Amino acid sequence: MESARDLLVSLARRYAFGDVGALASGVVADAANIEAACEFGQRLLSLDAEDFAAEARAVPSDLRRRARACTMPQTPREQPRGALESLRPAYGLLLEVIAVRWHRRELSPMVAAVHIASEYLPLLAFEPVLGNAGDPARWPEGLTAPGSRFGVIGDRDCDHTRAEQSAVNRTLRVAGEPAEGWRAYFDRQHSQVAGALATCVAECRNPCTAMDWVKPDRRDDLALRSRVALAFSETPLVRLRHAAPVGHGFGVPSPEEVTEAWERSRSVLAKNGVGGEASDDDGFPLPGLPALFSAVAGAPVKPSTLLADISTYLVKLLQP
Repeated sequence: MESARDLLVSLARRYAFGDVGALASGVVADAANIEAACEFGQRLLSLDAEDFAAEARAVPSDLRRRARACTMPQTPREQPRGALESLRPAYGLLLEVIAVRWHRRELSPMVAAVHIASEYLPLLAFEPVLGNAGDPARWPEGLTAPGSRFGVIGDRDCDHTRAEQSAVNRTLRVAGEPAEGWRAYFDRQHSQVAGALATCVAECRNPCTAMDWVKPDRRDDLALRSRVALAFSETPLVRLRHAAPVGHGFGVPSPEEVTEAWERSRSVLAKNGVGGEASDDDGFPLPGLPALFSAVAGAPVKPSTLLADISTYLVKLLQP
């Protein structure tokens, strides 16, 4: 029995939360708290973010609070606002997930996490200027000032795609919709709004008044950080997703392919001071990725320790 318990401890230390949860009842007399902690940890590792802490009453409150900071609110008026207040905790979790998946050689989920990070990165850039992380209930009035084409569907002078125009139009009114519509918007359109905002400030060929609310002394910095966020989404690393089962193909990238794609990505990004932060050799599995996210955010973004702390908590539960 002790050897079986030791095996569970080893699995917990390797973040194998699903395996520990499935096996615990055959080893530990009362496994309810262990199973709850494993489900909680697996949701975080899988980035199942609808409500990380929904059924985790047996998990310490500090862990649940930190998980909720990474969660999108499920209704327009839900408090606290979680990842709509700040995306930095969510990006800390993304970095930790990327590192854990790398060390476990689970490269398809790792590339999927990188892809998620790329989709919302423009909102990380906008956060210091907005005062939130792109909360549809708190968009600045200046986005729709006279002369703005922001959210005008079919305007041919706007550089947004039709899908982006539709998403932007929806984001301006979704805070008044029922919870079902709110959740559907986040499932399908919020990431497109992130890219649309970055296009407005960094790449629009026919600027309107949509970005005039940004103070002039902050506009160049925001444009640069947004431009790097858009560039990251087109890097060889992010494009690996389309060669993985989570994308449109059937291949799984090897560690060598991931490393090589990241090195090429760093070269692509190193065209300015913000993108050049990706050249930092900081010991992360993708060296410089935390520094790049920090530069785009204009604030420190470090890998979280949430998964590690769940692992430690599980080990304590498993030890007699």
